[in-house]
Amino acid sequence: MTMRRAALIAALILPFGLLYARAGAELAMGAVDILFLVHAARTGDWRWARQPWFVFGCLWWIAVMICSTPIPALGLGPGGWKSFTQALVLIRLLVLAAALGHWVLDTPAARTRFWLALAACEAWILLQSWQQEIFGVNIFGDHRWGDGALTGPFWAPRAGPPFSHLLFLTALPVIAALIARRGTAPKLAAAAVGGLGFATTLVIGQRMPFALALLGLAVTALAFRPIRLPAIGLGVLIVLAIPALKLVSPPSFDKLVLETGRQVSHFAKSPYGELYTRATVMIEHAPLRGYGFNGFRDFCPEPRFDRGLPALGIGPTSLKRGACNIHPHNFYLQAALDGGLIGLVLFAAMNAAWLLALGRGIMRRPMALGAFIGVLTYAWPLASTDNFAVLPMAGWLFVMLGLGLALPRSGPPEPACLYPEATIRPTTTGSPA
Repeated sequence: MTMRRAALIAALILPFGLLYARAGAELAMGAVDILFLVHAARTGDWRWARQPWFVFGCLWWIAVMICSTPIPALGLGPGGWKSFTQALVLIRLLVLAAALGHWVLDTPAARTRFWLALAACEAWILLQSWQQEIFGVNIFGDHRWGDGALTGPFWAPRAGPPFSHLLFLTALPVIAALIARRGTAPKLAAAAVGGLGFATTLVIGQRMPFALALLGLAVTALAFRPIRLPAIGLGVLIVLAIPALKLVSPPSFDKLVLETGRQVSHFAKSPYGELYTRATVMIEHAPLRGYGFNGFRDFCPEPRFDRGLPALGIGPTSLKRGACNIHPHNFYLQAALDGGLIGLVLFAAMNAAWLLALGRGIMRRPMALGAFIGVLTYAWPLASTDNFAVLPMAGWLFVMLGLGLALPRSGPPEPACLYPEATIRPTTTGSPA
C-alpha cells in the first residue's frame, strides 16, 4: 500500500469520525498529516507551504503561540503551558488542508470518493432530522431538544451547523448533473434536491445555520447562472414558507422566529449580546498580548470584565445572563482574544486568502462553488459560531477547504455524469424549464 493510498483511506474515514468519534477523527487527521509531511520530506516538494493562505495561517498560528507562551514578565500566556500546548497543535488543521489540496485528492477518482463520503454524512443528517421530525425520535431514541431545535443524528442540537455548511458542496454537483440532462424529469428532480435541502434547514430550527444557508443561496444565485432564476424563486418560497412552519413544525417555528424576535429586540441583554460585550471588554484590557488559546474560557468570569461598554450605552454584563461560556461564539472575537489584535488581522487575512484561492473558476464548476460557499459560511464574520479550532466543527471546515483546493480551476470540461466536480458546458447555461 502506497503512502498516498493510506492517506486517502484515512481521509475517507475522517468525515465519519467527525460525526461520532472525535478521537477517531483526530487519529485520521494525524495519519494524513504525518504521511503528507513524510512525502514532502522525501520528495523535497514544499511548494504548498508558500501558498498565501498557508503563510498567513502559519503567522496566525505563531501569534497565538506567542500569546499562549507563559512569560509572566511580559504578561504573556496567563493560561499556562496547557494553553500553549493547545495552541501548538493548531498547525495540524492547516497541514490537513494542504495535504488534501495538494496531494491526497490529486485525482478525479480520489476527489469523487471524498465527495461521496461528505455527501453520505450530509444525507445521514438529513434522514435523521426528518425521522426525528416525523416520528419524534432519531435512531438512537433521542427526542427534539428542549428549545425546539431538532438534534438530527446527535443527542444535542448539533445538526444545523454541519448540515448548512455542507449543503451546497454536496447538493450543487447533483443539481448540476441533473439539469445537464435533457427532459423535464431531471430538472424537477434538481428542484426537489434544492427544496429538500432548505426544507431540512427550516425544520432543524437553528437560526444561524438557516441564515448562513440563505447566504449560500444568494451566492449561488449570483455565481451559478444555470440555476439563477430557480435559486431566486427558492429564496422567495422560503420566505413565504416560514409562516407555514408554524403549522408544520410549531417547535421549529418558535425557535426560528419567536425566540429570534425576542433576542433581537433586546440583543444587548441577550446571552449572545452579553458574550460579545464581555469579549470586547476583555480585548480592550489586552489588545496586543491577548490571553492565549482558550483565554475567554479561562478568564471571562473575572469581575474586572463586568463593566460593559458605556460609550455604546451598554451596561454591565452579568454571569447570570450568560456573559461567559467556553468560547465567545464568534471566530473573530476569539482570534482577538487568543492572539491579540495582531492575531485578529492575521486570522482575517488567512480567511480572505482561503476565499481568494477557492474563488477562481467557480462560475461553471458546481463543486468548486459549493466548496467556496462552505468555507465562506465559516469565514462570514457576522455569525454565532462554535470554537474555531475544536473538532468536529473545525474538521468540517478544513476538509471542505482541502477538497476545494484540490479541484481544478480550469481545463476542458468533464461530463457531469462522471464526476461531481465537472464543469457546466456552455450549451446548458440556460435556466432549467
